[in-house]
Amino acid sequence: MKRFALIILMLLLTLPASALAATSIKMSYNGPPSGDDNAVHAFATTFKSLVETATHGDVQVTLFPNSQLGNEEQRMEQTMTGAVINVASYGGLQTVFPEMFATNIPFLFDSYKAAHLFFDNSEFMNKSRKTLRERTGIELLEVVEEGGFLAFTGNKPIHSPADFKGLTYRAMDTSQVAMYEAFGAAGTPIPWTEVYLALKTGVADGQMNPPTYIIMGSLYEVQKYLCLANVQYSDQFLLMNGETLDAMPAAQQQAVRQAAREANAKTREFVESQVDQRVEFLASKGMVVYQPTPAQLAEFKALGSPSYVNWLKEQVAQEWIDLALAEAKKANDEAK
Repeated sequence: MKRFALIILMLLLTLPASALAATSIKMSYNGPPSGDDNAVHAFATTFKSLVETATHGDVQVTLFPNSQLGNEEQRMEQTMTGAVINVASYGGLQTVFPEMFATNIPFLFDSYKAAHLFFDNSEFMNKSRKTLRERTGIELLEVVEEGGFLAFTGNKPIHSPADFKGLTYRAMDTSQVAMYEAFGAAGTPIPWTEVYLALKTGVADGQMNPPTYIIMGSLYEVQKYLCLANVQYSDQFLLMNGETLDAMPAAQQQAVRQAAREANAKTREFVESQVDQRVEFLASKGMVVYQPTPAQLAEFKALGSPSYVNWLKEQVAQEWIDLALAEAKKANDEAK
C-alpha cells in the first residue's frame, strides 16, 4: 500500500505545475444546447474549445445551458461572487447596469457593421466596461450576436406604424410597451414561455423577435405576417468574474480574451449567413414577408426611438443616452 502511494506521489511530481492547478470555470447562458437553434450555445461551445486548447487544458470551462444555474438575476449574483462566466441579456444587466439599455434604442443601428463598430470599440462601450467593473467587479468581455435584427410578426400586415393602431402586442419589458403605445397599439408584457399560447388564443396580436427565435418558438404556426423592420440589434453580454480573470497568469488572461473575440467573430459570421435562409424558411411555412421602404423605416424610427428614450430617461442619466446616440451615429456613418 505504501509502495502504491509512493508511485502515485512520484507520478504527480512529474506532472507540470499547471496541470495540478487547473482553473475550472462554470459558464451559464439561456436557451437550449443546440448550435443550430441557439447562437449563444454555438458561441459557448466555440469559446470553450478555444480556451481549453490555448491553455492546454489548464483552464477548463463547463457549460450550463438552459439557465441551469438559475434565472438572470441569480446568475448575475453568481458572476459577482464566484468563478463564473455568464452570457446575460439586457434583463440580466437591468438590476446592476441599466445604462446598457441605451444601446437598445429602437432603430439605433443601420447595419450589422455599424453595430459591430459600436460594440467593439466605441467610447460608450469603453465607459461601460470601466463602470461595470468598478460597480460590480464584473468584466465585460464581448457583446455576443445572438440572432440578427428583430422583426415584427402579426396576424395582419404591418408595413408602417399606422398598421399597429388598435392592436395588442407582446412586449418583453416596459420599454417595448412604450414603443408600441407610440405606434397606437397596446403593449402587454408576456414571458417568452407563454408567447406561443398568447398568440394562438389572441391574447396578443403579434410580437417582435429575430427570425431565429420566431423559428425556435414555432411562432410561424400562429402568426401570418413578418415585417423586417430591423427594430433592434439582437445581442447578449459575455461577463466574467473580474477577480477570477485577474488571478490567472497573463498568458491565460490573454487566451480567454482572444477566445472570446474569435468565438464572437465566428458567431457573427454564422448568424448573419443564416438570416436570409431563416426568412426563406418562414416564408415556406406560409408567412408573408414584407421589407419596409426607407420612408416607412423612417416613420418607425421617428415614433419608436423618442418613446423609448423618454422611458429610458427615468432609468439612467441623460449623459449615457447622449453618448450612445452620438457613438451610434458615428458607427452608422463609418459603416456606410
